[in-house]
Amino acid sequence: MSFYKAIVTVGGMTLLSRLFGFVRDVLTATYLGAGPVADAFFVALKLPNFFRRMTAEGAFSVSFVPLFSHELEKDGRDSARAFAEEAQAVMLGFLIPFTIICIVAMPWVLMLIAPGFVDTPDRYNQAVELSRITFPYILLMSLTALLGGILNSFDRFGPFAAAPILFNFMLIIAMLFFADLAGSVGHAMAWGVVVAGVLQLAWMAWACHRIGMRIKIRKPQLTPRVRVLLKKMVPGIFGAGVAQINIFVDMIIASLLPVGAISFLYYADRMYQLPLSVVGIAVGTAILPMLTKALTAADTTIAPRLFRQGFDLCLFLSLPATVAYLMLAPEIMQVLFARGAFSVADSHMSALALMGYALGLPAFIISKLFGAAFFARHDTATPVKYAIVCAVMNTALALLFSQLLKDKGYGHVGIAVATGLTAWVNLGLLGFGLQRRGLLLLERQSFMRAGFFLSASLVMGGVFWSLSHLIFPRLVESGQILQLLAVLFVLGVGGLVYLGVLLVSGAVPFAVIQSLFPNKAKKATIDGPTNLPGV
Repeated sequence: MSFYKAIVTVGGMTLLSRLFGFVRDVLTATYLGAGPVADAFFVALKLPNFFRRMTAEGAFSVSFVPLFSHELEKDGRDSARAFAEEAQAVMLGFLIPFTIICIVAMPWVLMLIAPGFVDTPDRYNQAVELSRITFPYILLMSLTALLGGILNSFDRFGPFAAAPILFNFMLIIAMLFFADLAGSVGHAMAWGVVVAGVLQLAWMAWACHRIGMRIKIRKPQLTPRVRVLLKKMVPGIFGAGVAQINIFVDMIIASLLPVGAISFLYYADRMYQLPLSVVGIAVGTAILPMLTKALTAADTTIAPRLFRQGFDLCLFLSLPATVAYLMLAPEIMQVLFARGAFSVADSHMSALALMGYALGLPAFIISKLFGAAFFARHDTATPVKYAIVCAVMNTALALLFSQLLKDKGYGHVGIAVATGLTAWVNLGLLGFGLQRRGLLLLERQSFMRAGFFLSASLVMGGVFWSLSHLIFPRLVESGQILQLLAVLFVLGVGGLVYLGVLLVSGAVPFAVIQSLFPNKAKKATIDGPTNLPGV
């Protein structure tokens, strides 16, 4: 599978999942708003996701996929399958007792991660109850991530990228049809998380079965290959752990702010995650096994081309998305979420947080590419060192900014701004590390194109500003459908201007834009198009 086809596959499925996710978030905002029940559920949702991202989709994936791809390339299917079974056995041997212990100790766990909840007993008690329901999701999604790593190594990116669709769909069904049976919307959503985990695991097992990779249950053993995996995972756990600790530090600080702060950050984060997932995670997911295979085969031409293409695509899509969020966040958040229990004022508070996150969006996305360059070379330690520096900085800035803005009611915005600024520090450190090792596979033309993308994005921003001041004040009393159409119109015109500036100026020829999204009539190979300047 070509690099771009892989990105389109992962990004397309992620986009579809996000569309279902928006429906889920709109319903969540409508039923729960930004009150204590919403805060409790979001904590219950983040808790298993914290450990999942730290281990399964963090340290495990970045360690397992290169090792499995290497095993598959060198010793074939049978050896790779045996390695996957060994890894699964050790995973189960750890996660099963860990899950049980955390469920039992949940009251004390919540005191650590959301200390501000103790002052509001209803919110604290609901968070404990809902977290006990959702926590088994970590076990289910960890197994799903293992099977997803196997499929990605076979260049089958679609099934794993589609798995979140089941998650969002299940939570929508739970809210609409099972709230009365579960006792409340929050309880229905919590049970929906667990059911979604079961469905995702079954889906991935079926996909692996289709390619002849049935992973059987084994007795846990520390085989030589598992020892290597665990050795690679240790720095990865610290690295992913630091990144997730940042999220939890933000939640701890937000729990000390007035009720609703956690919810405001959640809805803002959901919007910021759209371009990050569709672009950044898609690029990182697609490029990791491809880079690993290229390096294993000692091919010195494919890896630089993959890296440059990924860099161009990240900037081409992330810069206009950043400008759109900075210019139109209030209108976007209002038209999407301001209904039911979620007021216009709530949407404005979330919009301010989204603008804070958006400051670091390009850096977040490009960091996925730079990180993959380390992981493909089996270097999981270096990014950890940088992550620790950023974690300290993020914590200090979040505390400082949230306190400076707390009295004005915008403490949560300070947390988002700190996260956005820290992302640039992390990107700078990753770039410095790659450059020092001679692995920053970029040329002068890449930075020239970056300037073109930025200039076109700024012109687009001017169009957003003009149209928003011309159109939106006239629609204050209009219905939500008309407001939604207005937002889509402004975004569409701005997007056309962005492309037009790039094309009319000649800075980026049409062939280059077209090469970013190759069609079936002109199938790209693994090294992608060769008509990009500097490639």
